Amino acid sequence: MDTLSYKTVSANSATVTKDWVVIDAEGQILGRMCTKVAKLLRGKYKPNFTPNVDCGDNVIIVNAEKVQLTGNKWEGREYVRYTGYPGGQRFTTPKAMLEEKGAERLIRKVVKGMLPKNRLGNQLITNLHVFEGPEHNMQAQKPKQIDINTLK
Repeated sequence: MDTLSYKTVSANSATVTKDWVVIDAEGQILGRMCTKVAKLLRGKYKPNFTPNVDCGDNVIIVNAEKVQLTGNKWEGREYVRYTGYPGGQRFTTPKAMLEEKGAERLIRKVVKGMLPKNRLGNQLITNLHVFEGPEHNMQAQKPKQIDINTLK
């Protein structure tokens, strides 16, 4: 038996192929869409996935303001942040965040929570580009339109 055919190949920055993909968020459930986006950013759908390397794709999300939440989550869910001062806990709901900061901030917060909490996670979140309307300014990268519902 030839044991050399069973080598494990780890990806590195020179061997990674990064694609550009476009996802339409219209009518999508926020959490379900963001889990798939986080997997795309991480590179988990690729056969040469390596946990310590940025081998994921660059993701463009359009129609971000048309994302949906199920049940009473627009008002019932709370996001907590801390200012750093005593008594500085601040609470906000997804509805208030959508009105004040826009859909980009809401989607970016949800996806960032699903990525690793280290330097790699900070690098991966820069590969996410969110646009409120149906148009984006990334045509030069020739992104592929994918249906997020076909991914597992």
